[in-house]
Amino acid sequence: MKKQPPSRSSGRGASSDRSSKPKDGARGSRGASRGAPQGKWLDKRKEGHNEATRNKDSRSSAGRKDARPHRREPEGEMRPRRQRGEQPSHSEAMGHQHSPKMRANLFGLHAVRAAFLNPERVIKAFYFTNLLEEDIRPMYQEADRLGLERPEPEMVEKQTMDRMFAKNTVHQNIALDAEPLEDVFLPDLINQGNSKRSSVIVLLDQVTDPHNMGAIMRSACAFGADGIIVQSRHAPDLNGVVGKTASGAMEHIPVAYETNLARAIDTLKEAGYFALALDERGEDTIGEAPVYAKTLVVMGAEGPGLRPLIRDRCDVLVKLPTFGGFSSLNVSNAAAVALYAVVTRTAKA
Repeated sequence: MKKQPPSRSSGRGASSDRSSKPKDGARGSRGASRGAPQGKWLDKRKEGHNEATRNKDSRSSAGRKDARPHRREPEGEMRPRRQRGEQPSHSEAMGHQHSPKMRANLFGLHAVRAAFLNPERVIKAFYFTNLLEEDIRPMYQEADRLGLERPEPEMVEKQTMDRMFAKNTVHQNIALDAEPLEDVFLPDLINQGNSKRSSVIVLLDQVTDPHNMGAIMRSACAFGADGIIVQSRHAPDLNGVVGKTASGAMEHIPVAYETNLARAIDTLKEAGYFALALDERGEDTIGEAPVYAKTLVVMGAEGPGLRPLIRDRCDVLVKLPTFGGFSSLNVSNAAAVALYAVVTRTAKA
């Protein structure tokens, strides 16, 4: 990195100083984990299943009343939730050992798959329930093909995974404990834009809802934006909720956390970006705005909209063409429409 600002726990590395980073096949070293290679798990799954089945049949045929009971798990903060006298879970019968403390920060099938196959990610643990046993096999096969080493997966009960997250979290029976991606900074986005004929960057002024953040990331990634800029103190971290809503886009779209958004707009304008602010008070529609090769799309939070200091830094205020007397859209929906309009016009500039 060119500078060492306070490090955040989230972000995606896209630094301009990448000359020392290994290339091609060597990138897999970033994703190497302390666990065993996944190939061992793929080879042993069938063998373990057959062994568990033989043991079960042997116990059933013996029919002894004096058979020793299953040893009760010691009390512990994160032991599997099994009541006294209850039979072992399927995962225990398969020989999987639960970690003393299981933590996960990413969940959801698409988010987990994208992070799992991202060479820039360090994966510390992989959790799944028996409902997804067949779904994760192709992920490990793809990781093998890419030369990525990943920890062996750990099958857990659904109740155990429920306890890893906030109540009512829709984790889809799959989760990762992954280290955050490298931070990204404003110069990184500018350098990335300079390497292309046209560029679009999104700036969000105090959009704090993680679902909106994730949906905007997904649209920005789909329409080829070069990055997103948010304010450090008024934006969600790139956590599980954002990742699941982004549906894998969090691994592909860089997000820069800036302390002063007004100064960031000035810096981007000096770098040749045209600052286009989406505001209901705009006189022209987004289709009537000037077209530039480099465009900064600036959007505010629902309700208050853009702060005056941010709005005044922009080159033009535009609105989306709406009909029927209804002019308000959810910020993530508005972002998708605006990005489509800007990207298709910028490509022709």
